[in-house]
Amino acid sequence: MSADDIENTENTENTESAESTEQADKPTTPYGKELRRRRIKAGLTQQALADLAIMTRTHITHIEAGRRKPCIQDARRLDQVLDTGGVFVNFLPTLNLRKVAIHFEAARHFEQMANMIREYGGLLIPGLLQTEGYMRALFQRYFPRKANERFEEAVSTRLERARIFINPVEPVFMVLLDEAALRRMVGGPEVMAEQLRHIHALGESDRIRVHVIPFEAGGHALLSSNTTLMWFEDMPPIAYTEALKSGNLIDEPDLVLQCQTAYDHALGDAMSHEQSLALIRAIAEDYEDEPH
Repeated sequence: MSADDIENTENTENTESAESTEQADKPTTPYGKELRRRRIKAGLTQQALADLAIMTRTHITHIEAGRRKPCIQDARRLDQVLDTGGVFVNFLPTLNLRKVAIHFEAARHFEQMANMIREYGGLLIPGLLQTEGYMRALFQRYFPRKANERFEEAVSTRLERARIFINPVEPVFMVLLDEAALRRMVGGPEVMAEQLRHIHALGESDRIRVHVIPFEAGGHALLSSNTTLMWFEDMPPIAYTEALKSGNLIDEPDLVLQCQTAYDHALGDAMSHEQSLALIRAIAEDYEDEPH
């Protein structure tokens, strides 16, 4: 089939609204390109393929765009529906160990779609909860340093992410904070007081749930990395973990479950929501009392 034939097939697919969405997310990986090529060759829209493979159109979209990979069961059903002889099982990709910028672009996309997010911050306040002063103080310490234009772009992007809290209901958001993140001085006492007051206000309004793991809890299940868990209305859940210059977007069901279980274990070591807010308020007051 020629490129013109493929384009003509694409333009005559049944659902115009679905087609406009499909064209907005062009494949970026060989796996996604192959899935799209075989779907179009079979004369199927993403919705039609999703129905036959017992998946969702959203999940098919993200697989074609390279943001997600199918689990082994989904890959088998795709092979069966598209009669590939096992292509999608045999060449199942891994999304692990890509550079953080690539991973985080996908993670940022997913956090805007999630209906529930659980986040853990070990040494730093997670990005979605950061005030402008706190993030500017952080970015000034980055290495290599960002040029002024990139610096302002990073601030603007992070502030834009936090607009998900404008919706008073979704995503349901829980943050698990190590006490170290509250006590590490970033940007000075005024910046820290403002940052903790911001978290306290979100928690006191019940827009988010906050749990602090106190120093006396010692080691816990999430100590080694920052972790974000996301759930969706029409896709399987994912996990995102991050360290220096590396990120890991995880959608293998067994590994996602392990991350969720580790989070639950760490949550068991944390203070209650009310106790956590009281501690955050007390530490904020300590910062406010420091000489400026």
